[in-house]
Amino acid sequence: MSLLQLVNIAAIAGVLLSAGMAIAWWVQDRTGNGGWLDVFWTFGVGIAAVSIAVLPLTDPPWLHVRQSMVVAFVSVWALRIGIRRVIRTYGLGDDQRYRELISGWGVQASRRMFWMAQGQAAAGLILVLSVALAAHNPDPSVRIQDALAPMITGIAIVAGVVADEQLRRFKAAHVHARAVCDTGLWRWSRHPDYFFEWMAWLAYPMVAVDLSGYNPYGWLSLLGPVFMYWVFVVVSGLQPLEQYMSQTRGEAYRRYQRRTSRFFPLPPSPSEQ
Repeated sequence: MSLLQLVNIAAIAGVLLSAGMAIAWWVQDRTGNGGWLDVFWTFGVGIAAVSIAVLPLTDPPWLHVRQSMVVAFVSVWALRIGIRRVIRTYGLGDDQRYRELISGWGVQASRRMFWMAQGQAAAGLILVLSVALAAHNPDPSVRIQDALAPMITGIAIVAGVVADEQLRRFKAAHVHARAVCDTGLWRWSRHPDYFFEWMAWLAYPMVAVDLSGYNPYGWLSLLGPVFMYWVFVVVSGLQPLEQYMSQTRGEAYRRYQRRTSRFFPLPPSPSEQ
């Protein structure tokens, strides 16, 4: 992929994402439910990424196996995460994070929510470009690392589903509000759902990075998983959730924190068993 093609792809994806999040802001503004921003963002990133991945950049145009593979990866991600967020938005109503923001912003809430939605569109652009660099790697051969990418995606998706199911069963069996799920994958990581969602984004650099010179900008695809790690671990994923769990579960959750890895799955600390 040339630099000009990369710039053009960024422009197209940016317009798609910006328009999608403008609609998301309108829906949120009319319903008062900020959860729709997450729904539109997930499906918007998925649609933009698939659209960019199938663009005919070769002459004559043809669909390389990498394009088909990448389209499958991002489609499964968008459908799994997006449907889960739709269910959550319908079932739980407005997201507490957005309620607190709107309350703090007062009369400026509508305007500031619009620009926050546009910021989310810009964030989504990083992920779309990571997908695009993988889909349009012009190396004509199929390499070992291309074959490893589906394995990474498959493990991430299956393990993410398993983690969700383990948490669902734990909640069904422990109606006590202060119970802490520490079984299965949750014994090895306090947030296996976040970890395996992040892991899935490692597949795109695996396909995009090329040391033979076919895809000189492929290394930029590493920004996708780096960005997702930053969002999950540093910005808005783990920190507010951990604070909430500590407040509602008390000492039981603090003991869980001491013996269980925060993000990466690791054996639990034996000193805190």
